[in-house]
Amino acid sequence: MFVVMKLVVQVKLLPTHEQAAALTATLHTCNELANRVSVMAYEKQMFSRAGLQKLVYAELKASGLSAQPAFHVIRKTADAYTTLHAQIDAGLLGGECSRRRRKAESKPVAFRPGAAQPFDDRCLSWQVDARTVSIWTVHGRVQGIAFTASAAQLKTLAERRKGESDLVFRDSMWFLYATCEIEEAELFEPVDWIGVDRGVVNLATTCDGTNYQGKGLGDHRQPGRLRRRVARRPGWPTRRASR
Repeated sequence: MFVVMKLVVQVKLLPTHEQAAALTATLHTCNELANRVSVMAYEKQMFSRAGLQKLVYAELKASGLSAQPAFHVIRKTADAYTTLHAQIDAGLLGGECSRRRRKAESKPVAFRPGAAQPFDDRCLSWQVDARTVSIWTVHGRVQGIAFTASAAQLKTLAERRKGESDLVFRDSMWFLYATCEIEEAELFEPVDWIGVDRGVVNLATTCDGTNYQGKGLGDHRQPGRLRRRVARRPGWPTRRASR
């Protein structure tokens, strides 16, 4: 039985000046609208995806977003509140009277203008062989955005990519984080193995109960003690340092 794991492959985009301008406008618009959705969610205390979709979907469409980008703005906002509430429930923001928790609960979740934005296959497509992507933007579909990747990354993208990809602007560079699904290697039971516990007094103790004390190694560990013991033997000449 194989277990499917999710792996994120990061590729660097190499957009032209015009393409980068379209990507920047897209991130800023999506995050501005996400902040608007967040305020409404906070005021209405409505944090579920389904509830927010009923509340704000029409407004997002009227603001110029296509269907899928509008869904992703809603989901991103709902997921941010889910994360916040999980942190509060786990006590990661302190108790009820802690300043950090009160600050987090006193205002809507906010998104930076350049915060990451998810895209699915309806609004982003990969041309792995050509090393380009096409992506929906607020200025229309932008074709042929080049990206760079290693041979291993290209192979993983071609064979394992599945799900959303996040558009990220970081350190003045553009990236796509692509979700891939890979099968974890099947577990197996090893044979002819032995466990060893290493120590100081007992040098090694194996899982079958054998104890290796290494009594004869004590003198080698402390050579000064060995010299003193040898010097005390009858007839063994002793020397004193001359002054």
